[in-house]
Amino acid sequence: MERAREVDSARHVRRLGHLDMPGGGQVVVVGDHAYVGHLSPPYGTSVVDVSDPTNPRLVSRVMLEDSYTHSHKVRVVGDLMFTNHEQDNRYYFRKGEQLHAYASGAAQELGRLPTDSELAEFMSRNLNADGKMHRLSESDVAVLREAGKRGYHDGGFRIYDISNKAEPKLIKHERTHGWGVHRFDVDDKYLYASTEWEGYRGNIVVIYDVADPVHPKYVSHWGIPGQHVAAGEEPHWIEDNWRVHHALRQGSQLWVSGLWAGFFAVDLTDIHRPRTIAHHNYHPPFSEPTHTVLPMPFEIRGRRVAVVADETQVHRRGQPHGMLWLFDVTDLTAIKPMSVFSVSELHTPWARPESWFGCHQFQEHFEDTTVCAAWFAGGVRVVDVGDPTRPVETGYFVPEPSGGAKAVGTNDVDIDARGLIYIIDRYNGFDVLERTSDQPIEEDSGAHGCGCS
Repeated sequence: MERAREVDSARHVRRLGHLDMPGGGQVVVVGDHAYVGHLSPPYGTSVVDVSDPTNPRLVSRVMLEDSYTHSHKVRVVGDLMFTNHEQDNRYYFRKGEQLHAYASGAAQELGRLPTDSELAEFMSRNLNADGKMHRLSESDVAVLREAGKRGYHDGGFRIYDISNKAEPKLIKHERTHGWGVHRFDVDDKYLYASTEWEGYRGNIVVIYDVADPVHPKYVSHWGIPGQHVAAGEEPHWIEDNWRVHHALRQGSQLWVSGLWAGFFAVDLTDIHRPRTIAHHNYHPPFSEPTHTVLPMPFEIRGRRVAVVADETQVHRRGQPHGMLWLFDVTDLTAIKPMSVFSVSELHTPWARPESWFGCHQFQEHFEDTTVCAAWFAGGVRVVDVGDPTRPVETGYFVPEPSGGAKAVGTNDVDIDARGLIYIIDRYNGFDVLERTSDQPIEEDSGAHGCGCS
């Protein structure tokens, strides 16, 4: 049997600088600074000087006040920094709000009040097998009981004055609803938040006027049909499988990813009345949810092309991992797929020990036909989509684990005006990368035959 060949960690991409840093959810680069939103408390947001890409330097870091919130997304407009505020470990702690209902169910089954151990067993048996909850123990019941009493009231977004990068100053904490803001987009006038909202099931888009950052004003909101349960709509999906994950503005349109609902185009000509103008869903048969969607700001070969990233979640044996898609959205009444780009588990040494392997996110602005995609255990993949029917990989970089992490989890990527690539790891690490070639990576043709007769 032929020995498996060693996996290269990089092709046509090299590291310029590295910084040990707690796990990150998003990185954006503006001018000489990179901004990193961290995944877990107490770390909030880091500001990094990247004027010398070989020596990235931490300038400042916003720390969170408690262990119940994370602030893993960040945007910068001029001298303002926007961050999200969302309940940390939200799927777990929300069970605290439902503890009384579970206890009533267990009591009915047992014919008496359950002990905490019995309640934990009952909850473990009745929770949906959605991969977001581990089996509960007796000690979990005590933690969830306290969480239910405490509640969560800080979800929303924050605005900071960063005219002095060394001392970000909080100027506004705008609270939204429920567990708060997950992802968001922002420009010089409006903020587009994915957040829970009273009367709706799951996150929707809520638009705020932030022209006066001290006094953000609600403008309007938009949800997926079926989410507005207070108005009598009935969701036809399981749990929160259909909800707004991310919304990005391009011109007068908002492009919204909806997890297993696929993606939507929303007209914002009248921003007070967002209007759905297109919807496309490729689930089923594909099992991984739609994470992000954004059209290229220019036509490619006479077509308007949207880039779509799946998000690999709990991978099921026999199903494809999350992929990078290209869709023809020239005619919004007839959206159709043009191609997919995928990465084999053979192309990274971390695919087997790391359950997070597959596409997650691409850089959210395009200057040319180059798309950089964060691929969790697959590092970052550089893909040319000049022929949208045949995306071609032109480079990749798979970092080694750092800071004591056992595996790699490249979570986000951005590109600066110099063409340098910035990636962050969900466990630990921040890297500045440089492309060394634009040539396609040659692969085996695969025409070897099976040797059968």
